[in-house]
Amino acid sequence: MAQEASQTQQVQTQQAPQGELQVRPVDQAVLDGVGKVLAVHLSYRSRAEQRGRVPANPSYFMKAASSLSLSGTPVERPAGTELLAFEGEIALVIGTAARRVSLEDAWDHVGWVTASNDLGVYDMKYADKGSNIRSKSGDGFTPFGPGLIPASAVDPQGLRVRTWVNGELAQDDTTNDLLFPFAQIVADLSQLMTLHPGDVILTGTPAGSSVVVPGDTVEVEVDFPSAGLTSGRLSTPVVQGTESFSDFGNLPRITEADRIDAFGSEEAAGVVPPITGKSALTADVKAKLLSVATATISGALRKRGLNNVSIDGLQATKGTQKVIGTARTLRYVPNREDLFASHGGGYNAQKRIIDTVGPGEILVMEARGEKGSATLGDILALRAQVRGAEAIITDGGVRDLSAVTELDIPTFHNGAHPAVLGRKHVPWDTDVTIGCGGTTIQPGDVIVADADGILVIPPAIVAEVADEVVEQERQDTFVFRMVQEGHKVDGLFPMNAEWKARYNEWVAGGAK
Repeated sequence: MAQEASQTQQVQTQQAPQGELQVRPVDQAVLDGVGKVLAVHLSYRSRAEQRGRVPANPSYFMKAASSLSLSGTPVERPAGTELLAFEGEIALVIGTAARRVSLEDAWDHVGWVTASNDLGVYDMKYADKGSNIRSKSGDGFTPFGPGLIPASAVDPQGLRVRTWVNGELAQDDTTNDLLFPFAQIVADLSQLMTLHPGDVILTGTPAGSSVVVPGDTVEVEVDFPSAGLTSGRLSTPVVQGTESFSDFGNLPRITEADRIDAFGSEEAAGVVPPITGKSALTADVKAKLLSVATATISGALRKRGLNNVSIDGLQATKGTQKVIGTARTLRYVPNREDLFASHGGGYNAQKRIIDTVGPGEILVMEARGEKGSATLGDILALRAQVRGAEAIITDGGVRDLSAVTELDIPTFHNGAHPAVLGRKHVPWDTDVTIGCGGTTIQPGDVIVADADGILVIPPAIVAEVADEVVEQERQDTFVFRMVQEGHKVDGLFPMNAEWKARYNEWVAGGAK
């Protein structure tokens, strides 16, 4: 061990002649000198967008140091599992101890940069309750190397990470895409723990991670192109394990969500995606719904037995302007002082959803019909407008109503009130099933709203409803014109066989 420690020290400090720093090889002595392996959950924008969530701050998990392995070492896919996924990452190796370091000084505590592969078996993810102990800390699940690039020789914003599977490029991204710079990660971790020399930080993976099978070979390379420095390719062959899990512990289990996460997308996982508002509300469907009266849509929904799909009792800031979008939801609970203290301040649920609502989406708030306090004001309404949201709907009050009315974004509300949230409401959770204005709204439901009413359309039927209402609207136009010309409504509204034939002739003639 003394000899290994000496070798580790040599790898960390040796310099080339004339003081030039150079890439050092990773050997077993380097691995033996690692005290802890820390890993970031989400840090690349491409990966966060793929997962559908953008964290406000970095979060972490730990991997066992015994999971480290050298380039060329095979990794076993455990017997009885299917979802062994690779994640090419940039690994930071701490050079000098860091405890409560500042953002400005954090990078100075990084000694080396190299490639790593944050392998994990998603079949065991459920058993860890977020710790990733079994799913990420198997022997060989953290290949590392093969060369250490001196951190002082690179710009941390100019690094690149690439991953190949069987020679095909699977991941290619740069640190320009990071949500959190490396200095922030180092400084943040050092707030609660001392980072010792040799400790490893895995800095997250970009989009493109997926599942590998026995017979595959994964290669990861980190480089600093502007100076021609590279870690070299970290190679990991995948082999099939033969020892099954024993039943005195958790056995492998896969959910559909695990499969999608492991492969990176529903399409790659071979999972048929559910019909959602965003997939169902195509440009054609939206155009059809915009072309008809809200009352016509209501009639089509009633024909399908959907009588409780209107959000009632609200006022519109933009009169008859019609909006269509998919629902994002926010739920308020009645104010309780201790809960407001824990959930009402800071970057609460209200502010988080306002910061993530976007084009094609309508923010719907459940405020229990409580008018005695506002659910948002002009600043947050403006933020939703800047984000590109289609509309805001709340069955609670609105502050600064005159200013909100002046904004371009339509807002449907239950009246004006000058008080802030804490008087009646605690912002509680987002993107959950809620009740607003007497009906139920689920995230992804299609919302059609104007001064005539607000309707909720289940995504699974929105296309057929759109086709039907266009036809119904055309029939209503025909009937209106016939009445306008002096015809009686008897037999015309609804149309009997004679009028139906005349209607078909009118359509065939161009329905002018």
